[in-house]
Amino acid sequence: MSEPQSIDVIVIGAGAVGENVAGRVVEKGLSAVLVEADLVGGECSYWACMPSKALLRPGTVLNAARGVAGAREAVTGSLDAQQVLDRRTSFTSDWDDSSQEEWVASAGITLERGWARISGEREVTVSHDDGSETRYRAGHAVVLATGSTPTVPPIDGLAELDYWTTREATSAREVPASLAVLGGGVAGVELAQAYARLGTEVTVVARSGILGNYPKEASGLVLDALRGEGITILTDTATASVRKEDGLFVLDVGDGRTVTAERLLVSTGRHPHTAGFGLEELGLDVRKIRADDTGRVPGAGGWLYAVGDAGGRVQLTHQGKYEARLTGDAIAARAAGSLGDTAADWSPYTATADHAAVPQVVFTDPEIAMVGRTLDQARKDGVNASETSLPISVAGSSLHSDGYTGWAQMVVDEDRKVLVGVTFAGPEVSELLHAATIAVVGEVPLDRLWHAVPAYPTISEVWLRLLEQYGL
Repeated sequence: MSEPQSIDVIVIGAGAVGENVAGRVVEKGLSAVLVEADLVGGECSYWACMPSKALLRPGTVLNAARGVAGAREAVTGSLDAQQVLDRRTSFTSDWDDSSQEEWVASAGITLERGWARISGEREVTVSHDDGSETRYRAGHAVVLATGSTPTVPPIDGLAELDYWTTREATSAREVPASLAVLGGGVAGVELAQAYARLGTEVTVVARSGILGNYPKEASGLVLDALRGEGITILTDTATASVRKEDGLFVLDVGDGRTVTAERLLVSTGRHPHTAGFGLEELGLDVRKIRADDTGRVPGAGGWLYAVGDAGGRVQLTHQGKYEARLTGDAIAARAAGSLGDTAADWSPYTATADHAAVPQVVFTDPEIAMVGRTLDQARKDGVNASETSLPISVAGSSLHSDGYTGWAQMVVDEDRKVLVGVTFAGPEVSELLHAATIAVVGEVPLDRLWHAVPAYPTISEVWLRLLEQYGL
């Protein structure tokens, strides 16, 4: 067997997270190879964030027009489903990654297409379609950026059926007449609304509630909206079995009840895609990989890193890219001898925001936008926390749409008088989120935040109302 090729950093997985790691280390003067068995650009570009939001956006725009007198009278039709699908496809470049491949080359990164396996210390073997293999040895780091994979529940009969995961749902070429969605999390709820607005009869079956990681006042607004649009939501409902009858999926949901649909979307969560890459031979439990704040995998000799979903921290693309930038900088600093095993919180090498300042958006209509901790989470973390909440009812919201319905909450650390969490729910509240993220990350004291005057008339005036209700 030929000697392995030497390279500074090997990155397994060329999704958005892997691209950011590789790009960052190359910018710092190191060499890097990206290994990818699928499309360069990864899940977010082709089967998750981008196509799902492209499916949602036309319905949101149409609903917004219908929410304003004078505009609603001009809306005489419904969504053109084929145009929506075509626009979605344009965002995926029709699942062609040539432009991403060009970016990799322009950034000075080597691209290796094939299946990667860690075959020794700092060594990765790449298997190609033609049966050949290429070996690389990393001078400084091997980085797992392999994302996550769907978690499929052990429901009787499910494994034998041709159900959809989010991949099939976001890349579908036709709109089904009916769709059953297993799971009440973000992806399931978003796609349920997207397809309902394209004309599909949708039923959501959730073992507990929907959007359970968010305050009930916020998730309740979404639940009301979905039901108001004719989506059937079955909460606290377990699916005992699934079968096919006359070409349709039939779900047994207990008490003699069934749900029947042309398509079945299983959206019951995801788990890190870490099996099959040789980690077991390193003595690591692939179910328990959790990178430290600099991206390093503990107990792996100091040369193995994991970022994004594979790192077992936060399953959000933007947070994974944040980790990737910091990890790339940490690898380069260690290569230069300027960084040891640990780094201080909030340094250029630590993903400190992962712990208590994560921004996230549910892109339903209405949206939920949240950063940091809920009241319960803060108190479980030992924070002496209070909450202030109110409906979003300001001049800006009344101008936005007739009958605007929204809700806002801030969670305050009473000992330090800073925000540790903020949640907004309502149409287009995602654009409020970055201001809240800055306040939480920057630990802006409330008495200073009082001087951040919101422009009138905007929905951001809700900040003033929250602070007033708090007592400022």
